[in-house]
Amino acid sequence: MAETEQITVATTSAGPGGTGEPGETVNLPVVELLTGRGFITGKSGSGKSNTASVIAEKLLDNGFGLLIVDIDGEYYGLKEEYEILHVGGDEECDIQVTEDHAGKIASLALEQNVPIILDISSFLDEEEAETLLTEVAKQLFAKAKKQKQPFLMLVEECHEWMPEKGSMGEVGKMLIKIGKRGRKHGLGIVGISQRPADVKKDYITQCDWLVWHRLTWNNDTKVVGRILDNKYADAVEDLDDGEAFMMNDWAEQVSRVQFHRKQTFDAGATPGLDDFERPELKSVSDDLVSELETISDEQQETEDRIKELREELDKKNSRIAELEAELQDARDLSRMAEQFTEAMVEQAEDYNPGRTEQEKMRRQRERFAEPSTSDGDADTSDEADGDADTDDEADADGPRDEQPPEPDETADATSGGGFGDAFSAFAEDGAVMNGGSTDEGAATNASSADAEPASNGHAENAAVATNGDSPDSSAAAVPVNGRTETDTAEADDDALRAAIAEAVEAEQSAEATEAVEDETPSDVDGPAADLRADIEELDRKTCRMLAYYREQGPGTPLNAHFSAGGSGDRTAAYARNRELRLRGLVEHVGRGKYDARLAALVREESDRGLDDEEVESVVSRLESAFLDGDSD
Repeated sequence: MAETEQITVATTSAGPGGTGEPGETVNLPVVELLTGRGFITGKSGSGKSNTASVIAEKLLDNGFGLLIVDIDGEYYGLKEEYEILHVGGDEECDIQVTEDHAGKIASLALEQNVPIILDISSFLDEEEAETLLTEVAKQLFAKAKKQKQPFLMLVEECHEWMPEKGSMGEVGKMLIKIGKRGRKHGLGIVGISQRPADVKKDYITQCDWLVWHRLTWNNDTKVVGRILDNKYADAVEDLDDGEAFMMNDWAEQVSRVQFHRKQTFDAGATPGLDDFERPELKSVSDDLVSELETISDEQQETEDRIKELREELDKKNSRIAELEAELQDARDLSRMAEQFTEAMVEQAEDYNPGRTEQEKMRRQRERFAEPSTSDGDADTSDEADGDADTDDEADADGPRDEQPPEPDETADATSGGGFGDAFSAFAEDGAVMNGGSTDEGAATNASSADAEPASNGHAENAAVATNGDSPDSSAAAVPVNGRTETDTAEADDDALRAAIAEAVEAEQSAEATEAVEDETPSDVDGPAADLRADIEELDRKTCRMLAYYREQGPGTPLNAHFSAGGSGDRTAAYARNRELRLRGLVEHVGRGKYDARLAALVREESDRGLDDEEVESVVSRLESAFLDGDSD
């Protein structure tokens, strides 16, 4: 292809602004046309689309490639005479395309010299149409750098992509880039618009050939006056259909010309009253379509896969929502259970498992010590003091509320010398004991006494030996609950003897312990006294927590607090445990558990080394401090 090759598109016409003789042919150089920048304008119906079609037909006649951006769907008529690939967004096209086809479209146009109509009129989504056009323009520009082959791109209604006012999108920026830099790569562009005043002036001023069809709007004619001359601005309003002023750099003059009528079907003509007859259009090679269909199939597979993944994601999201709802319900139930437990524990705040066990053991001792009764109630009258009468009522179904007398009071009442605990236990159970004479000067080892049983009001005499003396054989048995049989009296005597023996053993054990304590070196009394003072400063529940650690071994503050009669409140439990820890009475042993460290404290506070027996003796004395607190 030589640079002198030309195409004939029009003839000169007479009238204002014309030059030369009318009827002369007007030729355009092919290379300048394919690689240059052109602009065709004119109001609707003036013939601008016809001029673009004539240029396209002449290029197709000579086998040159081009791509037409059709915004109104009026160029498919070229298929009546030419095998041109029609791509777009509806079924009227040879194949439906998206932005994924942009690379293949550019390859077919430049590498295989396939003429293409890119019909974006059928896209309902303007953003989708703009994206497709942007990608095609980018691909054409990129491939033109490598191909270095003359190729023309015609863009209808270019004012929508390259507006004079307002912001310009990616499409306009890419078209401006092709207009400025495409020529050196062999890529030309022609902009077509019916509103020159609305087209970006940066584009118009760079064009090397322009065609002005009839314009009547004042703003548009002013553009003609600024670029051509004012005489053309007046004359442009009177141009006939298909007539135009043409200016180009290679002729360096303005000519008034009449463009030829296009030879193919005019799909852009205004419909009339006659029936519309669509011509038979030429089909393109199946190979061209199949290459694009492969992309469409891959795209469809991708879309289907994306749809499947989205459905799976929706299902998983729904399942996650269900699990979150179930988890929230479980948390609500757990919170309600905790609140219920706290409420129950608060009601039973004074409950102490240790005290309950002690109470159970005391009841067992009472049942062992008290004689059988038939009516469950007994009235006891004790005249051991000689100046007080006491009436006690014992409930057979529950423990007594009254506490036993203090040891010193029991000793005064019984004058039994060391048997006070035993006698007080029997007095608490309702049985009357008289260990001596009611006279002030009675001896502690008197062999007989007068007593009145409280079970049924009968008065009998019973002799009790407190120092190993045998009871008087003539004494009558004490009737209990109406029983006066000899075997009942003997059973009562046996029970009494066993209780006395137990009391004697306990008394001896206590005396032995006191003896050992008296033998403890004086340097042990100091730390023991200081530690005991620290323990006695603690409140009742804190003492009970220390007792729990000492008895049960390592445990959590919450369990120790609950055993001490506290609630399930973690704050209170750890506050009391902290007081024990700061005083050094307990230590952390791992996994949130604490243990008593009384033995270690005794060793630390002592001025000399103590053996294990001495340490255990001091610890035993310290235990009485917090165990006594348990009885408060």
